[in-house]
Amino acid sequence: MKRGLTGRYEVIRVGGEEVRAFIPDPLPPDPPLELNTFRQRLLERATLALGRLDSITLLLPDPDIFLYSYVRREALLSSQIEGTQSSLSDLLLFELEEAPGVPFEDVVEVSNYVAALQHGLQRLQDGFPLSNRLIREMHAILLSRGRGSEKLPGEFRRSQNWVGGTRPGNAHFVPPPPGAVDDCMAALERFLHDETLPYPSLIRAALAHVQFETIHPFLDGNGRIGRLLIAFILHQEGILQKPLLYLSLYFKQHRSEYYRLLDLVRSEGDWEAWVDFFLEGVVNTAQNAVQTAQRLVALFKEDTQKIQTVGRIANTALRVFNTSCQRPILTLNEARRRTGVSFPSVAKGMEALAKLKIVREITGRKRDRVFAYDRYLEILTEGTEPL
Repeated sequence: MKRGLTGRYEVIRVGGEEVRAFIPDPLPPDPPLELNTFRQRLLERATLALGRLDSITLLLPDPDIFLYSYVRREALLSSQIEGTQSSLSDLLLFELEEAPGVPFEDVVEVSNYVAALQHGLQRLQDGFPLSNRLIREMHAILLSRGRGSEKLPGEFRRSQNWVGGTRPGNAHFVPPPPGAVDDCMAALERFLHDETLPYPSLIRAALAHVQFETIHPFLDGNGRIGRLLIAFILHQEGILQKPLLYLSLYFKQHRSEYYRLLDLVRSEGDWEAWVDFFLEGVVNTAQNAVQTAQRLVALFKEDTQKIQTVGRIANTALRVFNTSCQRPILTLNEARRRTGVSFPSVAKGMEALAKLKIVREITGRKRDRVFAYDRYLEILTEGTEPL
Protein backbone atom coordinates (compact mmCIF):
# COMPACT_ATOMS: atom_id res chain seq x y z
CA MET A 1 0.00 0.00 0.00
CA LYS A 2 1.32 3.42 -0.92
CA ARG A 3 0.34 5.78 1.89
CA GLY A 4 2.42 8.70 0.68
CA LEU A 5 5.16 10.43 2.65
CA THR A 6 5.54 8.86 6.13
CA GLY A 7 6.75 12.00 7.83
CA ARG A 8 7.58 15.60 7.11
CA TYR A 9 10.57 17.58 5.92
CA GLU A 10 12.06 20.38 7.96
CA VAL A 11 14.37 22.87 6.23
CA ILE A 12 17.51 23.46 8.28
CA ARG A 13 20.81 25.24 7.64
CA VAL A 14 23.98 23.13 7.86
CA GLY A 15 27.38 24.45 6.83
CA GLY A 16 25.82 27.44 5.10
CA GLU A 17 23.46 25.25 3.03
CA GLU A 18 19.71 24.78 3.28
CA VAL A 19 18.93 21.08 3.71
CA ARG A 20 15.66 19.16 4.01
CA ALA A 21 15.81 16.85 7.05
CA PHE A 22 13.18 14.11 7.32
CA ILE A 23 11.20 13.65 10.55
CA PRO A 24 9.24 10.35 10.51
CA ASP A 25 5.70 10.01 11.80
CA PRO A 26 5.44 7.84 14.94
CA LEU A 27 4.68 4.14 14.54
CA PRO A 28 2.47 2.24 13.83
CA PRO A 29 1.71 2.96 10.14
CA ASP A 30 -1.52 4.76 9.32
CA PRO A 31 -3.58 3.26 7.78
CA PRO A 32 -2.62 -0.09 9.37
CA LEU A 33 -0.59 -2.75 7.59
CA GLU A 34 -2.43 -4.93 5.09
CA LEU A 35 -2.00 -8.47 6.38
CA ASN A 36 -3.43 -10.22 3.31
CA THR A 37 -3.39 -13.99 2.72
CA PHE A 38 0.08 -13.95 1.13
CA ARG A 39 1.57 -11.91 3.98
CA GLN A 40 -0.14 -14.03 6.62
CA ARG A 41 1.35 -17.18 5.09
CA LEU A 42 4.76 -15.56 4.92
CA LEU A 43 4.43 -14.56 8.57
CA GLU A 44 3.50 -18.15 9.45
CA ARG A 45 6.55 -19.47 7.58
CA ALA A 46 8.81 -17.00 9.37
CA THR A 47 7.30 -17.85 12.77
CA LEU A 48 7.74 -21.58 12.10
CA ALA A 49 11.36 -21.04 11.01
CA LEU A 50 12.02 -19.11 14.25
CA GLY A 51 10.49 -21.98 16.24
CA ARG A 52 12.92 -24.40 14.62
CA LEU A 53 15.79 -21.99 15.29
CA ASP A 54 14.78 -21.69 18.94
CA SER A 55 14.69 -25.49 19.26
CA ILE A 56 18.30 -25.98 18.13
CA THR A 57 19.24 -25.51 21.77
CA LEU A 58 17.78 -29.01 22.21
CA LEU A 59 19.90 -30.34 19.34
CA LEU A 60 23.24 -29.06 20.58
CA PRO A 61 25.15 -30.69 23.44
CA ASP A 62 26.10 -27.19 24.61
CA PRO A 63 24.05 -24.32 23.08
CA ASP A 64 26.55 -21.74 24.32
CA ILE A 65 29.21 -23.22 22.02
CA PHE A 66 27.09 -22.31 19.03
CA LEU A 67 26.07 -18.95 20.48
CA TYR A 68 29.70 -17.99 21.15
CA SER A 69 30.76 -18.53 17.55
CA TYR A 70 27.53 -17.39 15.91
CA VAL A 71 27.57 -14.09 17.79
CA ARG A 72 31.10 -13.45 16.56
CA ARG A 73 30.10 -14.31 13.01
CA GLU A 74 27.26 -11.81 13.25
CA ALA A 75 29.57 -9.16 14.71
CA LEU A 76 31.88 -9.63 11.76
CA LEU A 77 29.10 -9.42 9.16
CA SER A 78 27.40 -6.42 10.73
CA SER A 79 30.71 -4.57 10.96
CA GLN A 80 31.60 -5.48 7.36
CA ILE A 81 28.47 -3.69 6.16
CA GLU A 82 29.99 -0.57 7.72
CA GLY A 83 33.25 -1.11 5.84
CA THR A 84 35.56 -3.12 8.12
CA GLN A 85 37.86 -5.65 6.47
CA SER A 86 38.39 -8.01 9.38
CA SER A 87 37.94 -11.79 9.32
CA LEU A 88 36.57 -14.24 11.86
CA SER A 89 40.07 -15.64 12.39
CA ASP A 90 41.38 -12.12 13.07
CA LEU A 91 38.74 -11.62 15.75
CA LEU A 92 39.35 -14.98 17.45
CA LEU A 93 43.10 -14.34 17.44
CA PHE A 94 42.54 -10.85 18.87
CA GLU A 95 40.60 -12.39 21.75
CA LEU A 96 43.59 -14.63 22.57
CA GLU A 97 45.92 -12.43 24.62
CA GLU A 98 48.90 -14.60 23.67
CA ALA A 99 48.37 -14.03 19.93
CA PRO A 100 49.00 -10.34 19.22
CA GLY A 101 49.67 -8.86 15.81
CA VAL A 102 46.29 -8.90 14.06
CA PRO A 103 45.01 -5.67 12.42
CA PHE A 104 43.88 -3.41 15.27
CA GLU A 105 41.25 -0.93 14.09
CA ASP A 106 38.91 -3.30 12.24
CA VAL A 107 39.14 -6.07 14.82
CA VAL A 108 38.48 -3.68 17.70
CA GLU A 109 35.25 -2.61 15.99
CA VAL A 110 34.09 -6.20 15.74
CA SER A 111 35.20 -6.97 19.30
CA ASN A 112 33.26 -3.93 20.58
CA TYR A 113 30.15 -5.25 18.80
CA VAL A 114 30.46 -8.59 20.59
CA ALA A 115 30.81 -6.78 23.93
CA ALA A 116 27.79 -4.54 23.21
CA LEU A 117 25.65 -7.54 22.27
CA GLN A 118 26.69 -9.49 25.36
CA HIS A 119 26.01 -6.48 27.60
CA GLY A 120 22.53 -6.01 26.16
CA LEU A 121 21.73 -9.70 26.50
CA GLN A 122 22.85 -9.78 30.13
CA ARG A 123 20.75 -6.71 30.94
CA LEU A 124 17.65 -8.28 29.41
CA GLN A 125 18.28 -11.52 31.30
CA ASP A 126 18.53 -9.48 34.52
CA GLY A 127 15.06 -8.06 33.83
CA PHE A 128 16.04 -4.65 32.44
CA PRO A 129 13.61 -3.54 29.70
CA LEU A 130 14.56 -2.98 26.07
CA SER A 131 14.64 0.80 26.17
CA ASN A 132 16.46 3.90 24.97
CA ARG A 133 18.65 3.71 28.05
CA LEU A 134 19.75 0.17 27.15
CA ILE A 135 20.27 1.16 23.51
CA ARG A 136 22.55 4.01 24.66
CA GLU A 137 24.45 1.67 26.99
CA MET A 138 25.10 -0.74 24.12
CA HIS A 139 26.15 2.14 21.87
CA ALA A 140 28.63 3.36 24.50
CA ILE A 141 30.32 -0.06 24.43
CA LEU A 142 30.15 -0.29 20.63
CA LEU A 143 32.15 2.94 20.26
CA SER A 144 34.28 2.57 23.39
CA ARG A 145 37.55 1.93 21.49
CA GLY A 146 38.90 2.48 17.99
CA ARG A 147 37.13 4.29 15.15
CA GLY A 148 34.14 6.36 16.22
CA SER A 149 35.21 6.62 19.87
CA GLU A 150 35.14 10.42 19.54
CA LYS A 151 31.55 10.44 18.23
CA LEU A 152 29.59 10.72 21.50
CA PRO A 153 29.49 7.05 22.58
CA GLY A 154 26.26 6.37 24.47
CA GLU A 155 24.65 9.72 23.60
CA PHE A 156 22.07 10.72 21.06
CA ARG A 157 23.58 13.12 18.58
CA ARG A 158 23.60 16.87 19.07
CA SER A 159 24.58 17.72 15.49
CA GLN A 160 23.26 16.85 12.06
CA ASN A 161 24.29 13.62 10.34
CA TRP A 162 23.49 12.29 6.88
CA VAL A 163 23.51 9.10 4.81
CA GLY A 164 25.46 8.97 1.52
CA GLY A 165 27.25 11.91 -0.06
CA THR A 166 30.03 14.08 1.31
CA ARG A 167 27.87 16.59 3.21
CA PRO A 168 24.18 17.11 4.06
CA GLY A 169 23.72 19.21 0.91
CA ASN A 170 24.45 16.30 -1.45
CA ALA A 171 23.40 13.43 0.84
CA HIS A 172 21.17 10.56 -0.22
CA PHE A 173 19.13 10.96 2.97
CA VAL A 174 19.16 13.47 5.84
CA PRO A 175 17.67 12.18 9.14
CA PRO A 176 15.81 14.35 11.65
CA PRO A 177 17.56 17.47 12.99
CA PRO A 178 19.19 16.90 16.39
CA GLY A 179 16.44 18.78 18.23
CA ALA A 180 13.89 16.18 17.07
CA VAL A 181 15.89 13.05 17.93
CA ASP A 182 14.80 12.72 21.58
CA ASP A 183 11.10 12.97 20.71
CA CYS A 184 11.44 10.49 17.83
CA MET A 185 13.26 7.96 19.99
CA ALA A 186 10.77 8.40 22.86
CA ALA A 187 7.95 7.62 20.41
CA LEU A 188 9.83 4.52 19.19
CA GLU A 189 10.26 3.33 22.77
CA ARG A 190 6.52 3.77 23.41
CA PHE A 191 5.78 1.71 20.30
CA LEU A 192 8.02 -1.13 21.53
CA HIS A 193 6.09 -1.33 24.79
CA ASP A 194 2.54 -0.68 23.54
CA GLU A 195 0.72 -3.95 24.25
CA THR A 196 -2.53 -2.69 22.71
CA LEU A 197 -1.16 -2.88 19.16
CA PRO A 198 -2.39 -5.81 17.03
CA TYR A 199 0.97 -6.61 15.42
CA PRO A 200 2.93 -9.79 16.26
CA SER A 201 6.53 -9.51 17.45
CA LEU A 202 8.08 -10.16 14.04
CA ILE A 203 6.12 -7.32 12.45
CA ARG A 204 6.98 -4.99 15.34
CA ALA A 205 10.67 -5.82 14.88
CA ALA A 206 10.41 -5.10 11.14
CA LEU A 207 8.74 -1.73 11.72
CA ALA A 208 11.05 -0.72 14.56
CA HIS A 209 14.19 -1.43 12.52
CA VAL A 210 13.14 0.94 9.73
CA GLN A 211 12.11 3.62 12.22
CA PHE A 212 15.43 3.41 14.05
CA GLU A 213 17.42 3.62 10.79
CA THR A 214 15.31 6.61 9.70
CA ILE A 215 15.89 8.47 12.98
CA HIS A 216 19.63 7.63 12.88
CA PRO A 217 19.97 8.83 16.48
CA PHE A 218 23.75 8.47 16.81
CA LEU A 219 26.68 10.05 15.02
CA ASP A 220 28.10 6.59 14.27
CA GLY A 221 27.10 2.95 14.77
CA ASN A 222 23.43 3.33 13.78
CA GLY A 223 23.46 0.39 11.37
CA ARG A 224 24.99 -2.01 13.86
CA ILE A 225 22.67 -1.03 16.71
CA GLY A 226 19.66 -1.06 14.36
CA ARG A 227 20.41 -4.63 13.30
CA LEU A 228 20.92 -5.72 16.91
CA LEU A 229 17.56 -4.21 17.78
CA ILE A 230 15.79 -6.88 15.70
CA ALA A 231 17.28 -9.80 17.66
CA PHE A 232 16.69 -8.08 20.98
CA ILE A 233 13.01 -7.38 20.30
CA LEU A 234 12.43 -11.05 19.47
CA HIS A 235 14.42 -12.19 22.50
CA GLN A 236 12.63 -9.85 24.93
CA GLU A 237 9.20 -10.88 23.65
CA GLY A 238 10.01 -14.56 24.21
CA ILE A 239 10.12 -15.57 20.53
CA LEU A 240 13.75 -16.68 20.90
CA GLN A 241 15.29 -17.95 24.13
CA LYS A 242 18.73 -16.98 22.79
CA PRO A 243 19.29 -14.00 20.45
CA LEU A 244 20.15 -16.16 17.45
CA LEU A 245 18.39 -14.34 14.60
CA TYR A 246 20.86 -12.05 12.85
CA LEU A 247 19.92 -10.65 9.46
CA SER A 248 23.25 -9.03 8.60
CA LEU A 249 24.23 -11.67 6.02
CA TYR A 250 20.82 -11.35 4.32
CA PHE A 251 21.06 -7.55 4.31
CA LYS A 252 24.64 -7.78 3.01
CA GLN A 253 23.61 -10.10 0.18
CA HIS A 254 20.62 -7.90 -0.77
CA ARG A 255 22.16 -4.55 0.06
CA SER A 256 20.72 -2.47 -2.79
CA GLU A 257 17.21 -3.85 -2.28
CA TYR A 258 17.45 -3.21 1.45
CA TYR A 259 18.23 0.49 0.94
CA ARG A 260 15.67 0.82 -1.85
CA LEU A 261 12.91 -0.48 0.41
CA LEU A 262 13.90 1.82 3.29
CA ASP A 263 13.58 4.74 0.87
CA LEU A 264 10.24 3.40 -0.38
CA VAL A 265 8.82 3.37 3.15
CA ARG A 266 9.85 6.99 3.71
CA SER A 267 8.80 8.43 0.36
CA GLU A 268 5.70 6.37 -0.47
CA GLY A 269 4.66 4.71 2.78
CA ASP A 270 5.00 1.20 1.32
CA TRP A 271 5.53 -0.65 4.58
CA GLU A 272 4.17 -3.87 3.08
CA ALA A 273 7.01 -4.24 0.55
CA TRP A 274 9.52 -3.84 3.38
CA VAL A 275 7.70 -6.32 5.64
CA ASP A 276 7.63 -8.95 2.87
CA PHE A 277 11.37 -8.51 2.31
CA PHE A 278 12.03 -8.68 6.06
CA LEU A 279 9.97 -11.84 6.60
CA GLU A 280 11.69 -13.57 3.66
CA GLY A 281 14.97 -12.67 5.33
CA VAL A 282 13.81 -14.18 8.62
CA VAL A 283 12.89 -17.45 6.88
CA ASN A 284 16.18 -17.55 4.98
CA THR A 285 18.34 -16.63 7.97
CA ALA A 286 16.64 -18.95 10.48
CA GLN A 287 16.84 -21.91 8.11
CA ASN A 288 20.52 -21.24 7.43
CA ALA A 289 21.27 -21.00 11.17
CA VAL A 290 19.57 -24.34 11.83
CA GLN A 291 21.49 -25.96 8.96
CA THR A 292 24.75 -24.52 10.32
CA ALA A 293 24.04 -25.96 13.77
CA GLN A 294 23.19 -29.36 12.27
CA ARG A 295 26.41 -29.37 10.25
CA LEU A 296 28.42 -28.53 13.36
CA VAL A 297 26.79 -31.34 15.35
CA ALA A 298 27.60 -33.79 12.52
CA LEU A 299 31.20 -32.50 12.36
CA PHE A 300 31.72 -32.84 16.13
CA LYS A 301 30.34 -36.39 16.04
CA GLU A 302 32.54 -37.41 13.10
CA ASP A 303 35.71 -36.01 14.69
CA THR A 304 34.90 -37.52 18.09
CA GLN A 305 34.74 -40.95 16.43
CA LYS A 306 38.16 -40.36 14.84
CA ILE A 307 39.68 -39.43 18.20
CA GLN A 308 38.36 -42.58 19.87
CA THR A 309 40.62 -44.66 17.62
CA VAL A 310 43.96 -43.23 18.81
CA GLY A 311 44.50 -45.42 21.89
CA ARG A 312 45.75 -44.25 25.28
CA ILE A 313 45.91 -40.57 24.39
CA ALA A 314 42.22 -40.55 23.35
CA ASN A 315 40.84 -39.27 26.68
CA THR A 316 43.21 -36.31 26.79
CA ALA A 317 42.72 -35.61 23.08
CA LEU A 318 38.95 -35.58 23.60
CA ARG A 319 39.26 -33.02 26.39
CA VAL A 320 41.40 -30.80 24.18
CA PHE A 321 39.00 -31.37 21.28
CA ASN A 322 35.99 -30.30 23.38
CA THR A 323 37.86 -27.09 24.18
CA SER A 324 38.49 -26.56 20.44
CA CYS A 325 34.73 -26.86 19.91
CA GLN A 326 34.29 -24.02 22.39
CA ARG A 327 37.12 -21.92 20.94
CA PRO A 328 38.04 -22.90 17.36
CA ILE A 329 41.31 -20.92 17.53
CA LEU A 330 43.31 -21.87 20.59
CA THR A 331 46.75 -21.67 22.18
CA LEU A 332 48.15 -24.50 24.30
CA ASN A 333 48.08 -22.26 27.37
CA GLU A 334 44.39 -21.49 26.84
CA ALA A 335 43.66 -25.19 26.30
CA ARG A 336 45.51 -26.00 29.53
CA ARG A 337 43.48 -23.42 31.46
CA ARG A 338 40.19 -24.69 30.06
CA THR A 339 40.85 -28.42 30.48
CA GLY A 340 42.73 -28.36 33.78
CA VAL A 341 45.19 -30.85 32.24
CA SER A 342 48.97 -30.39 32.53
CA PHE A 343 50.78 -28.53 29.77
CA PRO A 344 52.68 -31.62 28.50
CA SER A 345 49.44 -33.63 28.34
CA VAL A 346 47.62 -30.82 26.50
CA ALA A 347 50.50 -30.61 24.02
CA LYS A 348 50.30 -34.35 23.35
CA GLY A 349 46.51 -34.18 23.00
CA MET A 350 46.78 -31.31 20.53
CA GLU A 351 49.47 -33.16 18.55
CA ALA A 352 47.09 -36.13 18.29
CA LEU A 353 44.38 -33.83 16.89
CA ALA A 354 46.88 -32.36 14.42
CA LYS A 355 47.89 -35.85 13.20
CA LEU A 356 44.20 -36.61 12.61
CA LYS A 357 44.02 -33.33 10.63
CA ILE A 358 41.29 -32.04 12.96
CA VAL A 359 43.34 -28.99 13.98
CA ARG A 360 46.20 -27.18 12.27
CA GLU A 361 49.02 -25.12 13.73
CA ILE A 362 48.82 -21.70 12.06
CA THR A 363 51.90 -19.74 13.24
CA GLY A 364 54.77 -21.95 12.07
CA ARG A 365 56.53 -21.21 15.36
CA LYS A 366 57.95 -23.69 17.88
CA ARG A 367 56.83 -21.60 20.85
CA ASP A 368 53.50 -19.84 21.51
CA ARG A 369 51.81 -22.00 18.90
CA VAL A 370 48.19 -21.42 17.87
CA PHE A 371 45.88 -24.16 16.60
CA ALA A 372 42.81 -23.73 14.41
CA TYR A 373 39.88 -26.13 14.07
CA ASP A 374 39.73 -25.60 10.31
CA ARG A 375 36.54 -27.38 9.28
CA TYR A 376 34.59 -25.67 12.07
CA LEU A 377 35.89 -22.28 10.91
CA GLU A 378 35.06 -23.08 7.28
CA ILE A 379 31.42 -23.67 8.19
CA LEU A 380 31.22 -20.49 10.26
CA THR A 381 32.91 -18.23 7.74
CA GLU A 382 30.72 -19.04 4.73
CA GLY A 383 29.45 -15.73 3.38
CA THR A 384 31.69 -13.62 5.61
CA GLU A 385 34.17 -12.59 2.93
CA PRO A 386 34.74 -8.80 3.15
CA LEU A 387 32.65 -6.69 0.78
